[in-house]
Amino acid sequence: MVPFLKSIAEASWFSNFIIGVILFAGVLVGIQTYPSVEQEYHGILHLLDQIILWIFVAEIAIKMGAEGRRPWRYFLDPWNVFDFLIVAVCFMPLDAQYVTVLRLARLLRVLKLVNALPELRIIVSALLKSIPSMFYISLLLFILFYLYAVLATFMFHENDPVHFTNLQTSFLSLFRVATLEDWTDIMYINMYGCMNYGYEGNPVCTPETSRGYGWGAAIFFSSFVLVATMVILNLFIGVIMNGMDEAREELKAELKSAAREAVAAGEADQTAVLSQRMGDLADQLLQLQHDLKKVTVQTKE
Repeated sequence: MVPFLKSIAEASWFSNFIIGVILFAGVLVGIQTYPSVEQEYHGILHLLDQIILWIFVAEIAIKMGAEGRRPWRYFLDPWNVFDFLIVAVCFMPLDAQYVTVLRLARLLRVLKLVNALPELRIIVSALLKSIPSMFYISLLLFILFYLYAVLATFMFHENDPVHFTNLQTSFLSLFRVATLEDWTDIMYINMYGCMNYGYEGNPVCTPETSRGYGWGAAIFFSSFVLVATMVILNLFIGVIMNGMDEAREELKAELKSAAREAVAAGEADQTAVLSQRMGDLADQLLQLQHDLKKVTVQTKE
């Protein structure tokens, strides 16, 4: 029974079937966002949802059964634990008032694609491996934002109160600049003064507060974009790419280990078969010796 379940769990058709079910589950959740369709076909949608859920339960049972007398080995793989939790959440006894939570649990089943597709596993593993390095890059980025936000608040808060009236608003405005979302408008306001650009008809800008900083503002915003967007954000990309290389190497190591275990298991099976055959041949040889003795005794008589 175990070899049969193992052959199913490792078969490509089984993996492709589960991927198809996951995609269908995602489409089904999307259909359920339309109230009119949900009300008209509630029974059919609920039946399909239950079929999908029990297919995932069967998948877990097959993979656990493939482990033989050690079904707990299924949980040694973190991705299997992830799949198990997603399915288990769908069995939570939730009341009608928690229907949103249940729908979220159904939506999470789409994330099973991460385990089903090795390419997605590499990307997610790379992101997880990059978290420690990304933390320090984020800390560096925060320090950069803080320095520029404090300086911008001191320099531009009178001329540009909409974007730099206080420290937290300056943080938000600099985030907009870092994403390159119309950042030149903010730069021009502080280059030419709020009376000359961007504040037409806005009462918060007065001739007394309007002040253009010229090339000083241009250098300020250009340097911020250069460092925050062009340099530090590329560090994030570099860290993630390095994590992808490590994740890819780990996946290759896992595949090699699985191949070695399969070969070892095959050799063990062959050894067991040979031992059985040798035992059978030994029994036959003893039987022949016994028959030969009988014939010899009868001949002597």
